[in-house]
Amino acid sequence: MSKNFDVVVIGGGPGGYIAAIRAAQLGFNTACIDEWKNGKGGPAPGGTCTNVGCIPSKALLQSSEHFEHAGKHFADHGINVSGLGLDLAKMLGRKDHVVKQNNDGILYLFKKNKVAFFHGRGSFAKASDAGYEIRVGEESITAKHVIVATGSNARALPGVPFDEETVLSNDGALRIPAVPKKLALIGSGVIGLEMGSVWRRLGAEVTILEALPTFPGAVDEQIAKEAKKAFDKQGLKIELGVKVGEVKKAGSGVSIAGPTPRAKRSNSMSTS
Repeated sequence: MSKNFDVVVIGGGPGGYIAAIRAAQLGFNTACIDEWKNGKGGPAPGGTCTNVGCIPSKALLQSSEHFEHAGKHFADHGINVSGLGLDLAKMLGRKDHVVKQNNDGILYLFKKNKVAFFHGRGSFAKASDAGYEIRVGEESITAKHVIVATGSNARALPGVPFDEETVLSNDGALRIPAVPKKLALIGSGVIGLEMGSVWRRLGAEVTILEALPTFPGAVDEQIAKEAKKAFDKQGLKIELGVKVGEVKKAGSGVSIAGPTPRAKRSNSMSTS
């Protein structure tokens, strides 16, 4: 494999892998570096979207919607279901399979478009007249041009690190091993709403704590009103204008202090 490239892309998420493929299609000798790992330690390109964002959340949304329809709506269509049960481990396993299919699809596209792939963490070593030297583990490659597409990480609340058991990022919220009795979501962003919908459909009591006075705050007013009606109808409890105070672990759950009396939740997820 060549170690000298016209373009090297650091990061294999939706921005990075598409940039790498397009550069290769335009005739540049291109490489992509990505450090995501699957459960077996192998490469898992696709970034947050594929691994702990859009793709797994949509898989769980679909599965949870089927479960809710079978339990609550099939009878309206003359379809009677008895003995309905939830195999959460299998549902999460299907989600993981969907993620792997997407990881493998990106690797296939790299191969098809002759993009060299390096699995590991890329770091700049030095600059020279030939370009930039980048280290990936024990390997060293050079590039005339570098695209940094390293994405983002979930931000924990001050003094409340993620343990992915009771205080969850989007990663932990996608793999809760048992349906929690209660789940509090701090923030009403897209990820929070998706995770709230999934676990509410599966049986959790979900409360969304939003600091803004409107919901959701970043969309057209009329759309926001209709969205609020839809989520209220789903059974999500949405509290607006909430300033979250102290968050701390309390026994097997988490307590959240705010402008209202302290409430105890079994899990808390930060979506900031």
